[in-house]
Amino acid sequence: MSRDYLTELGRRVAFIKQILQEANCNAIIFGNSGGKDSALVAILCKKACENTLGVMMPCESKRNFGEDINHAELLANQYKIENITVDLTETKAEMLRSIGEEITAPANANIAPRLRMATLYAIAQSRGALVAGTSNRSEMYVGYFTKHGDGASDFNPIADLTATEVLEFLRFLQAPVEIINKPPSAGLFEGQTDEDDMGITYKSLDNYLMNGTTNPEDEAKIEQMHKRNSHKFKMPVKYERD
Repeated sequence: MSRDYLTELGRRVAFIKQILQEANCNAIIFGNSGGKDSALVAILCKKACENTLGVMMPCESKRNFGEDINHAELLANQYKIENITVDLTETKAEMLRSIGEEITAPANANIAPRLRMATLYAIAQSRGALVAGTSNRSEMYVGYFTKHGDGASDFNPIADLTATEVLEFLRFLQAPVEIINKPPSAGLFEGQTDEDDMGITYKSLDNYLMNGTTNPEDEAKIEQMHKRNSHKFKMPVKYERD
């Protein structure tokens, strides 16, 4: 049976409208990265709320200033989404200078997502907007997101969708083919792709999540990542008095 995307679209838009109503809010902001997850969230939010703002936040990477911004603008133009750019390159450089000690490569890579979230919340609070999250089910299961970075948001309308389902939904919505066809990447450094970072393909990961089957090597990697990143799925541990 084919999936009823039209009905599903209506339900997700209704969900967003309900979140806005409960928060007594009429504006949404999201990070417009030029990627698939961001694109789907953008379309859903725009259909639910006319006052939707996309923020492009390039940081160092040539890809950020090239195809990522180009694709983000394609999306914004097609769906008539207000779009602004905040260049975080010098902000990150100044932060590293201020820290004044050696930072590991993983810690360095996580700075940009955290700066981006700080930027989104600063604008959101000033505009009275909610921040829309863009992490999909596949990323969330293995913890492939930055804690207090792209993992933070006020609501997430695609958290139940695997990367494969996001792609299928975008095809149904006739999103720009440039976004649909590009390799998934957080654009954290030159040549970076999600699948290279994880060491598995989204096809294998999604097959495991949706059908419970994949090859033994990938299953071991998936469960290892899920266990290693379990701290990302929990609220901070708090001391409680007896």
